[in-house]
Amino acid sequence: MKAGFVSLVGRPNAGKSTLLNQIIGTKLAIVSDKPQTTRNRILGVKKYPDGQTVFMDTPGIHRPLHRMNVRMVDLALDSIRRVDVLAVVVDASEPRGGGDRFVVKQLERARIPVVLVLNKIDLVAKPKLLPVMDWYREQRDFHAIVPVSALTGDGVPELEAVLLDRLPAGAPLYPDDYLTDQPERFFVAETVREKLLQHTHAEIPFSSAVTVDRFEEADARGVIRLFCSIIVEQASQKPIILGRGGSMIKRIGTEARQDLERFFDAKVYLDLHVKVRAEWRENDRLLDDFGMRRS
Repeated sequence: MKAGFVSLVGRPNAGKSTLLNQIIGTKLAIVSDKPQTTRNRILGVKKYPDGQTVFMDTPGIHRPLHRMNVRMVDLALDSIRRVDVLAVVVDASEPRGGGDRFVVKQLERARIPVVLVLNKIDLVAKPKLLPVMDWYREQRDFHAIVPVSALTGDGVPELEAVLLDRLPAGAPLYPDDYLTDQPERFFVAETVREKLLQHTHAEIPFSSAVTVDRFEEADARGVIRLFCSIIVEQASQKPIILGRGGSMIKRIGTEARQDLERFFDAKVYLDLHVKVRAEWRENDRLLDDFGMRRS
């Protein structure tokens, strides 16, 4: 038997969260086309006949501009010394550049097996993958290079086998039915934020957060009542999220409620409000309150 931790690291928008969801077989991490969607470490446990792998999705590695982003990058880099195997996820459809070199440079401290995951191969002709592999081989030695499509699942079983094989021998770290360490409140806030990301643009996706103010367990009618706040930095952003006649926040709330009803398999009442907290991305106390973990 083998068991251990695998950290999924890489640049923003490389597809780490989609890969985690594909491997685990359920939605643990929200996804969007906006960079820096993942802000916390998200753990997912997968049991195999010959072992157990504990996967950790991490925020994208980038040059941070705010205290919030510093925490995000610290979480990702801290995982390098806390896990047994690193899976470096890259977008094979994008040209290589300074951001990729920056990520590779951060791996210099790694003293564990490092596997390169070439993601989004569904967007790349196979002959074009070879130059990408060669570029990364020139940067450093990898224990393996595995092409996958996190979206379609192509190559993912092969990747799981490669990662499990490089874990240390040992007994399972979690019970067989254990899925994640994140509480239900986390998934509520992230579901609302996912809809916010989908329907807003410009700076709002990056300068907004969601908190769960109150979580009421199912009542006699089986209804879960959730009260959440969408936090923005500027007063001018509030009417954008509300929309004309409240149309935008109603749309966000409706779609989030539908997802949460599927998640909880129960009726959900979702109440959303918008609050302004100036420069919250630079405020350590607010970041702690919003559940943004320190490394």
